Amino acid sequence: MRRKVTKAIFPVAGLGTRFLPATKSVPKEIMTLVDRPLVQYAIDEARAAGIKEFIFVTSRGKSALEDYFDNAPQLEQELRRKGKDELLEILKSTNMDSGEIAYMRQHKPLGLGHAVWCARRFIANEPFAVILPDDVIAAEKPCLQQMVEAFEETQSNMVAAMDVPDNATQSYGI
Repeated sequence: MRRKVTKAIFPVAGLGTRFLPATKSVPKEIMTLVDRPLVQYAIDEARAAGIKEFIFVTSRGKSALEDYFDNAPQLEQELRRKGKDELLEILKSTNMDSGEIAYMRQHKPLGLGHAVWCARRFIANEPFAVILPDDVIAAEKPCLQQMVEAFEETQSNMVAAMDVPDNATQSYGI
């Protein structure tokens, strides 16, 4: 039986030390690149690759991340009242349907592997992607889409990696 990747884990519990001092009060995943938070790029890439379930492994101080994906009825009503339909559509594209997204806590910063382990009950024995929203990779065909297509063909595990200078590895959890 050919299995598909439809779940993704977003390990977002880190302290954000690469982006200090900004991350002292704002989760790094909410920081913007041009006009959207980093996490929105990751969600858009995941949706384009066929991901249907989004599992966020969070920690204390990440409530803004959860709020970002929630409905904002008062803001939607105001935009509708002012006839700002284009902004309303942009806002709606950030909403996640109930049951499409789940959050769990990583209580201690024990690394990426531990964050993935924290999501194990949501994954069971299904194939899944792990997405790091603070690394945006620009490509003609998105990286995750390439990986999902390769998985569908091979049914094998794979990892996308990038070069990091030796003197910067401690900032990447290596």
